[in-house]
Amino acid sequence: MKKIFAVLLVTALSTCFVQAQLLYKISGNGLDKPSYIVGTYHLAPASFADSIRGLREAFSSCTQIYGEIDMAETSKPEKQLALQQQQMLPDGKTLTSLLTGEQLNKLNAIMRDLFGKDLNNEAFAAQMNRFSPALISNTIMLYTYAKDNPDLLMDQSKLLDGHLQVMAAERGMAVKGFETADFQAEALFGKPLEQQVDDLMCMVDHYQETVDMAEFITEAYFSQDLDQLQDLTEEESESECGGSPEDSEKLIYDRNSNWVKAMPAIMKENPTFFAVGSAHLCGDRGVLALLKQAGYTIEAVK
Repeated sequence: MKKIFAVLLVTALSTCFVQAQLLYKISGNGLDKPSYIVGTYHLAPASFADSIRGLREAFSSCTQIYGEIDMAETSKPEKQLALQQQQMLPDGKTLTSLLTGEQLNKLNAIMRDLFGKDLNNEAFAAQMNRFSPALISNTIMLYTYAKDNPDLLMDQSKLLDGHLQVMAAERGMAVKGFETADFQAEALFGKPLEQQVDDLMCMVDHYQETVDMAEFITEAYFSQDLDQLQDLTEEESESECGGSPEDSEKLIYDRNSNWVKAMPAIMKENPTFFAVGSAHLCGDRGVLALLKQAGYTIEAVK
């Protein structure tokens, strides 16, 4: 499961050094003014911002915001078209042609439970049958995680990451991203079809575990307990569908390293509010530890 959704889910492989805290102050090492970094959960509602201690004050003290991506970039027509093309199967391929009868029966059972219809429904199949297995996996996971609030998926500004960027833009703050939308799309949808099918069916075969883990992870994040979150996601990484060490390097640690290399110049120029997935804060190879190793003072905002 982690192989597909590490970008979307909060993941960590070692202990975070402060419990029950999501917001941190970055100072020292030649900075004239502090910057801040908050760990997000990509399906947390915008209203959760008010539950993070000190967030409004820290946000107001900064002149720009950096997310994993500039989310306004994804709304550009050319980016939407490129993403849609990447999410669709190649010409001549359909989802039903890639799966066996037994696999389709299992997938249809989950679709009926989640969407109220399955691939036996002609209109539904006409839409879903061209979707790549990775997009099907992603869609099922998103709706599983947001099943009580599906409308959140339709408007990024209703989710925490998008809300922070919209709020920054409204205040005249610069809105920037460490990565491009193309980079994240490739991470989610760029695997070979055979691997996408394997990942999809692993998630289908362990769907109840996925649902349970979704609830546990969500509760841990909303409790702002990164240690508990770490324990849960370490358990997830060791599960039947856990990702390989190579996946963790690509989706977590390489990105952490790249961001921390870029952050000194960013913070030197302007006090910055960073908002990235909580996965990236924890552990001895997490952003917080790497910044500390680079000579910055890292303090939990209370």
